[in-house]
Amino acid sequence: MAFKALYKNEIAPKLKETFGYKNIHQIPKIEKIVVNMGLGEAIQNIKVLDSAQNELKAITGQAPVVTRAKKSIAAFKLREGMPIGCMVTLRRQRMWDFLEKLVNITLPRVRDFRGVSGRAFDGYGNYTLGIKEQIIFPEIDYDKVDSIKGMNITIVTTAKSNAEGKELLKMFGMPFRN
Repeated sequence: MAFKALYKNEIAPKLKETFGYKNIHQIPKIEKIVVNMGLGEAIQNIKVLDSAQNELKAITGQAPVVTRAKKSIAAFKLREGMPIGCMVTLRRQRMWDFLEKLVNITLPRVRDFRGVSGRAFDGYGNYTLGIKEQIIFPEIDYDKVDSIKGMNITIVTTAKSNAEGKELLKMFGMPFRN
């Protein structure tokens, strides 16, 4: 069953019952998923940014936006406005497809996987997951990868607390360790 239908038919009623919400608009839902690749090595080698953009496009199915440095840092030889990463904000159907792929296909492919940390919530029910290598995604061809790049995946929810956000993600099948 698609994750959107799963949420609407099973997860939302369970959450309403568990937390005792009076109104359906109080039930936490997933608002967006932000996938971010920070590339410090892009300062010396701009080609790294191109390969990262292509890989991010393959993973998410959406063209990434180049992120630029907000301020200059002399120690890192970084000037304001230099491209240092790329990111994608997924909403609607692409968000549901990505979440389903992440939970069911990608995370089980991680080597020595014991589950994701349950402590990576921000206090408002949003969850951030760090991935060390992009090759765990099925769309990435291992032979064509020039360098291993990590990424941050932030799942933004409308939950008011960490407990609500964790329960929502747990019902989608997010494999928490603790």
